[in-house]
Amino acid sequence: MVTKNTNILYKKRFWAGLLLAQFLLFYVFSKSEIMISFFETLFEFQKTVHQMIFSWIPFSFGDVLYILSGIFLLYCIIGSFKKKNRNSSFLKILSGINVFYFLYQIFWGMLYFQTPIIKKLPCQKEPTVEKAKILALKYLERCKETRELTSEDKNGVFIIKDVKAVQKEILHQQTKLPKNISDKKASEINSFKPSLFKSVMNFTGILGYYNPFTAEAQYNSQLPNTLIPFTSAHESSHQLGFAREQEANFVGYLIGIDSENTDLRYSTEYFTLKSLLNFIVDKDPEFVKSVLKNYSPEMKKDRAYEKAFVLKHQGLLDDFFGFTNNLFLKSNQQEGSVTYSYFIDLLMNYEKE
Repeated sequence: MVTKNTNILYKKRFWAGLLLAQFLLFYVFSKSEIMISFFETLFEFQKTVHQMIFSWIPFSFGDVLYILSGIFLLYCIIGSFKKKNRNSSFLKILSGINVFYFLYQIFWGMLYFQTPIIKKLPCQKEPTVEKAKILALKYLERCKETRELTSEDKNGVFIIKDVKAVQKEILHQQTKLPKNISDKKASEINSFKPSLFKSVMNFTGILGYYNPFTAEAQYNSQLPNTLIPFTSAHESSHQLGFAREQEANFVGYLIGIDSENTDLRYSTEYFTLKSLLNFIVDKDPEFVKSVLKNYSPEMKKDRAYEKAFVLKHQGLLDDFFGFTNNLFLKSNQQEGSVTYSYFIDLLMNYEKE
């Protein structure tokens, strides 16, 4: 005789077993070049369809989905404290995790196992501090020159003249990426959205994120303007299908570094310079100090504004999200969130070309 309790037990075992089966199945898929190629093809179709559906909505629909999912999860957790609803609430959470995990993997997760960009470059040499110093000085001069062409507010801090123009230029530059690095299709559909969580993001250290369920590229519109164009280029690289964070940085670099849009170009040059200095600082802090002293007066104001923004929003949330993001990156075969060596590796090998 099958009782109600027995039926519930069967359902729990089914959903738990299904989740375990998914873990094993996608692990096997991650080791298969044929399956990875299949998911790359699926992504090309999915991103175009999703952008066509969601891009016209003036707000981030993906953020709304996250809010509704959070409300549903909270409702189930509260329900689990009530004895009569405990089993049904637990089953809802378990089934929800299954659906979320499955959709995440087929829409995005498997892209972390694509062929790394570094293997597509002809030269694959370890980055050296001396080469990094040469490039740092190069990008310092480029930043100085480009900064002179940009606009600033009444305090002399860099401001973006036209956000839509920056976004349009990013989409255009996606079509001009080197074929040996990217054969991905640029949809040229504007699906950039300011995040609904911007006030919270200020305290997390998160500049932007890609929503794999809607193919929207979210950015924090309250960031210092020096960060917004390159953050947008980075998130647009995820939209193209580059899942690894430092590869998205590199593709963002390719998108912005030779752009005719001065806001995008300056933000990209500035990010590149800071990344190089972060790579050098542990080996030669005096060199980094000398470069910072040689910032133009305008660049020094931009840097001071960025530092003030970071100091104003530092706290426990920043530490928490930094820790969780670090775990997430490592679980997807990436370096930790603080390590930029892979981007520097790509940059230096590309520069040798």
